[in-house]
Amino acid sequence: MTAASNSRSRRRFLQGLLAGAAAAALAPARRAFAGDPAEFAAGLAERPWLAGWKSVAAEALGPAAAERRGRLPEGLAGTLYRNGPAWTERAGFRYEHWFDGDGMVHAWRLGQGQVRHRARMVATPKFRREQAAGRFLLPAAGTTVPGARPGRNNDDGNTANTAVTTIGGRLFALWEGGSAFELDPDSLDTLGPVTWRPDLAALPFSAHPLRERDGTLWNFGATMLMGGGGLLLWRIGADGALRGAHVLDVPEPGYLHSFAMTERHLVFVLMPFRFEGAGAFFQRLRFAPDRPCRVAVVAKAEPERARWFEADFAAVYHFGDACERGGEIVVRAVQHPDPEEARSPMREAMRGHAPAANTGSRLADLHLDLRGGRARWRPHDAPDLEFPLFDPRTPGDRGARLYAPVRMDARAPYFDAVAMLDPARGRRQVHRYGAGVLAEEHVFVPRPGSTRADDGWLVGTLLDARRGRSGLAVLDARRVDAGPLLEAWLPYAFPLGFHGHFAAA
Repeated sequence: MTAASNSRSRRRFLQGLLAGAAAAALAPARRAFAGDPAEFAAGLAERPWLAGWKSVAAEALGPAAAERRGRLPEGLAGTLYRNGPAWTERAGFRYEHWFDGDGMVHAWRLGQGQVRHRARMVATPKFRREQAAGRFLLPAAGTTVPGARPGRNNDDGNTANTAVTTIGGRLFALWEGGSAFELDPDSLDTLGPVTWRPDLAALPFSAHPLRERDGTLWNFGATMLMGGGGLLLWRIGADGALRGAHVLDVPEPGYLHSFAMTERHLVFVLMPFRFEGAGAFFQRLRFAPDRPCRVAVVAKAEPERARWFEADFAAVYHFGDACERGGEIVVRAVQHPDPEEARSPMREAMRGHAPAANTGSRLADLHLDLRGGRARWRPHDAPDLEFPLFDPRTPGDRGARLYAPVRMDARAPYFDAVAMLDPARGRRQVHRYGAGVLAEEHVFVPRPGSTRADDGWLVGTLLDARRGRSGLAVLDARRVDAGPLLEAWLPYAFPLGFHGHFAAA
């Protein structure tokens, strides 16, 4: 990526962003889009599980020791970092979209038989300004904020609320549309936005980087969604230094939240959409099931070029593994059959209401024929699931076992179990946590000294709203159905989050 082309891309991106922010700020506030804290509080009194979407009221939690049931496995030591929207109400106004809340990063420290927790809000410029003002000031991704002020660039509205990762011992909170924010890995104090190179300042660094076995990270920034020229592909070394930044032109804009990777290729699935009406980004966005998804397959050796495929429409936020064999790439993905629900997940919960009828996400394989140029989806018979993870040590020519929270009780408002899914071999193991306990993403942690795929543990977080507590569970990845080796519960509860990362001690 040349300095001149990057400068043009950055100008287009910032101009598009500022124009969108200004339009949102000037659009008339519509009560249909405004959240009502009183309405949510009334719903919470009737449905305790809504604590998963309740706003925090303090900038920090802990440090606190968790009450343990069971034993911490020998060899499991480190920190599970997690991130998610946490501050969703100010001055009698509540965000209506789950993606809007300001981010809170959690650190669950495991070692010497103990589990300790602390959490802190990410002190982005947006959060600091709104804390001082006592109200929301900046445009949001999915809620029209009355009287919102347009930002100078996308980092003015950065909530740093989606994921977290470590690179070279440094800790980063991640969002879809802006810079990574660096945090102190011990205190969780915010150090500020990261500029990988001066001419790349404030360009988007998505929330789902993928890591090679040597520690190299690949990531993308969807500048095409905000007036830029396409996809910005990032390559970051294991030491945290920028190794490359390349612009990939796209034939037409498409929405994407994450991507998939094989040993030789990156795979991007762009969902077609239209903009309708006024309001914030997700209020205007409408997925277009009548049009195909465009799929870019990018060779890592040539990151400025793509081979394009067309696949039937699918609403996909998250991918599992991808493997490559016999001239074909197979990508695991979670499909959402209701595009409107995919546009605003848990929308009713954000309002304090019971969820609508569960349409059920499903696991599907995307087959990309590199010789014939064809793409096709093949669904699996898998339970309602999301946030699939896997052991990256799995050989690259076969499908991995997936680990994901699932919904076993159709009446449950959210995921209530964790599963190991091995569709290629027809195997499944499930552990349900019990009535009233909600389950989040479970991160796979390899057993130290082992090179055998799937030899390790699952470390995941829970919410027991009836007892007013958040917790952590550790399971043997090879015996998920045997239940937790350890459960650790805090004397307080906090909202559900999105994604985590385990940093070994």
